Amino acid sequence: MRTKLLPLIFPLVLAGCTVGPDYVKPSLPVAPTWHQQAALDQRVAEAPAPALEAWWNGFDDPELSAIIGRVLDQNLDLAASAARVQQASAAAQYAHADRMPQGSLDASAARLRQSERSPLGKLASPQPGYDRNQTYEDLGVGASWELDLAGGLRRGDEAASAAWQAAEATHAGVRITLVAEAADAYFRVRGAQARIAIANEQIKNEQGLVDLVHLRQQNGLGTERESAQAEALLLQAQGTVPPLQAELDTQLNRLDVLMGAAPGTYAKEIASAEKPFHIPTVDGAGGPASLLRRRPDVIAAERELAASNARIGVALAQYYPQVSLSGLLGFATLDSGKLLTGSAFQSQGALGLHWRLFDFGRVDADVKQARGANAEALAKYRGSMLKATEDVENAIVALTQLEAQHGVLENEVAAHVRARDAAQDAYKGGAVSLLEVLDEDRQLLASRDLLARVRTDDARAAVGAFRALGGGWDVPSDKVADVSR
Repeated sequence: MRTKLLPLIFPLVLAGCTVGPDYVKPSLPVAPTWHQQAALDQRVAEAPAPALEAWWNGFDDPELSAIIGRVLDQNLDLAASAARVQQASAAAQYAHADRMPQGSLDASAARLRQSERSPLGKLASPQPGYDRNQTYEDLGVGASWELDLAGGLRRGDEAASAAWQAAEATHAGVRITLVAEAADAYFRVRGAQARIAIANEQIKNEQGLVDLVHLRQQNGLGTERESAQAEALLLQAQGTVPPLQAELDTQLNRLDVLMGAAPGTYAKEIASAEKPFHIPTVDGAGGPASLLRRRPDVIAAERELAASNARIGVALAQYYPQVSLSGLLGFATLDSGKLLTGSAFQSQGALGLHWRLFDFGRVDADVKQARGANAEALAKYRGSMLKATEDVENAIVALTQLEAQHGVLENEVAAHVRARDAAQDAYKGGAVSLLEVLDEDRQLLASRDLLARVRTDDARAAVGAFRALGGGWDVPSDKVADVSR
């Protein structure tokens, strides 16, 4: 193989080139619109959607906006991700600098007393004027440069730059994930608070019913069975509170950690700020194609693909010789005070050549590995796009169906309230039995609790939709976002 490559050496020496395939971004087939695009368009027509960069403001909840602000400022995972971007930036800077000449300045001064018994001392000591005490002074400026004839360093520079861009995109993905997790935990807190309030209101109603049954029993109008049934329903309502309180405390702790604080730091502040929130519309304009520039995981996968493509060139460059130039200008003397004189001046130039002639297939293996890594990166890039599209489609389905369920449940709760009030009035007048009142109470409690859960899930589904669309960061006009070139 080395013999076959010999005709390629001379063009490299004369003009230089860059081995390996030039990167071309692969085109991915995407649908023009989402399957549920009509539902999204209808909602957007009714109310405008918030900007994807700061979608959390669309919930009209100042407490949520404050929490997300703390997360972005204080979260430790985000800080670690930013540090990884700095490392990738430094690696890219180093790879670029590696292509340039490098110079150095060296100086030294040494004072020594030579042994007369050493080989050099035995030869020099009989000479007239021999002095065992010597001072050696040295000053020099050196420079070296690898010519990069095959373009291996150039490809390494390309790979490091693409890896840096991938790290930036991954950092944006961490930001999106943390913002979405904080919003999800926040709405779970609000959901638990709403359900606890419903349970406490139900407990109050059931306690009133128990008191009424006891009063009727004392007057001979009620039975022990009715009293026991009323008490059982009261206990059932009371039993729903502990798991809801556990959910509330757990999510408050989760929010504290996301904000980079110890559990309990902001719990009291958040728990005391029970306010209504608005669920914003979600705009899916741009269709699946928009994910190519908005989803950080897709962007990162594409940049990793570009980096792996450049690493093929790095591996191929090992087939070719490495040529370097180096030079030295300086002064050296054993006579103190005569360093910067013409007789002490010295210079050196060197042309270096390194060529791996026999490696028993090591370079072949490196090239094969690089091509395999590139094929893997291509599969991951295509898979990331499919996964991103699936995430959005699932989020849209969940959002639209939960909104439909929410409207039905509101009407159901209103009907159960009317039925329960009518049953209680009839029971007070003796027209119906307590069983009918108890049955209406159970149905009302279940429907109100379900409505609170669905409203929480509806808000969480909106968060999931914004997250799936890649909302939560400012897409730059160059660098990471401009991966279509």
